[in-house]
Parts: sequence; structure tokens; C-alpha cells
Amino acid sequence: MRVAIETRPGGAAPNEDWVAGTPALAIVLDGLSTAGLETGCRHGVPWYVEHLGSQLVAALTDPERSLSIGLADALERVAAKHPECDLGNPGTPSATVAVLRQREGFFDHLVLADSPIVLEDRQGFSVITDLRVKEILPELKAEVGRYETHTAEHKEALRRLVLAQRQTRNTATGYWVAASGPEAAEHALTGSAPAEDLRAAALLSDGSACLVTDYAMATWPEVFRTLRNGGPRALIDSVRKAEAADPHGKRWPRYKSGDDASVAFCEWG
Repeated sequence: MRVAIETRPGGAAPNEDWVAGTPALAIVLDGLSTAGLETGCRHGVPWYVEHLGSQLVAALTDPERSLSIGLADALERVAAKHPECDLGNPGTPSATVAVLRQREGFFDHLVLADSPIVLEDRQGFSVITDLRVKEILPELKAEVGRYETHTAEHKEALRRLVLAQRQTRNTATGYWVAASGPEAAEHALTGSAPAEDLRAAALLSDGSACLVTDYAMATWPEVFRTLRNGGPRALIDSVRKAEAADPHGKRWPRYKSGDDASVAFCEWG
């Protein structure tokens, strides 16, 4: 498997995404925004995604080990690295997870939350993602969308949304992400596909997928054409060009003018 990767911060703040690729594995993590709220952890989201990513790579080197068990093990190992932090805080650093692994004759996938994996096969394109986070708290999300980004009103509305999301995060009535407990791995979407059926795959943080999912400025066939011709960097350039044309979020209401963006593009054969 050939994996091309790229990750880029959305602005001046540190990048809270993480991406990696090996000949048998691709991973994209998207750290969740804290909106400036207390997390109970002195390390921060960039530290969390870096350590979770490295632990995932180590946990998934054995092709016989399931992706969900590997994720649960990685979550436990990261928690053990900072026991002095308040890991029970509902705002503890957390992330979405997208994993694709090649083993003999098959490709295995795992998706936790809304960082999608897009598969291209002979029939076309299929998207694997968990959109439960988009279904909750619609009124608070609409309030964020009423204000231009970088305004005090937008910042306050986003803070209220994130505070409410924390109360539903990793609960039966909310949505699931990688955080401090291994039980989140049980709620990931997992599956396998015969290797002979697939042509290519893309793992994306929502800061890259938004070109299709939120902005409707491209289709998945167009995204894959961009990835083949210019690689992940060209795709993120296209996202940034769209955002630059709407810097205050008037056309596309959003949480940030520019979100961290990551891509792992996988080809084989």
C-alpha cells in the first residue's frame, strides 16, 4: 500500500490533527476543540493526538489483532502516561479516529466519530463515517451559525455548544470519541473489504472532508482526481482557497474560519 499524507493547521494555533502512513497502515486523528474551556489535563490536545497516534501504530502492527482491540489498548496506554491529570473531566483531550489497515487479501477499517474513510471500488465511492455528533444539540449549533467567525458572539456561542457537547460525549445518548477510557473502542464502526475490490481510499479529518460535506465545492470523484494529480497537499490547498473566499463564515457558517486539515491517501496495485 502506498500512502501519501499531509496535515496543516487551520490558523496560528497548534495543529490538533495527527496523520501517519506505513506500507500496511494509515491513520488520521482529529483532536476535538476545547473552545478555551478547562480540560483537567495539563498536556493539551496536540500532545494527546501525538501519543494516541504513536500508540495506535504500535498496537496495530500485528495483522491478527482487531482494530477495535488495538484502539482500546492504545487508549489505555495513553491514559497511563498522564495519571496525574483529571481523566474523568468531561473535557479531557479527545479525538476522532480513522484507520485503514492492509492484511493478506483484505483491508480492515475503523471509524470513530466523523472523520470519514472514503473507499473507491469498481462500483464507485462509499463513505464510512459516524455522524451522531451532528445530530445532537441542533439549537446550539444553529446559534453558532448565526454569527460571523472571530466575533465575541460567535466565540461565546461556540463555548456554550462545546460545554453542552461534553455532557453527551461518550454516553449512550450522545456520541463516541477516543478519550481516556478504552470502552469508546467498542462503539467504533469496523469492517473489512476484499483487497481485490478496492482501487484507492482516503482518510480525512473533517477539515479536509468539508470541501464535499459542508461546502459542496467538490464531489468524491473530483476529490480523488485531485489526490491522484496533486496529492493531499493539493486537496488541502483547495479547501483553503474556498475558505479564503468566505473568511467570516457568511456563506458556510462554521466553528472556525479554517480548521486543521489532514489527509491520508492510499493506493495499491
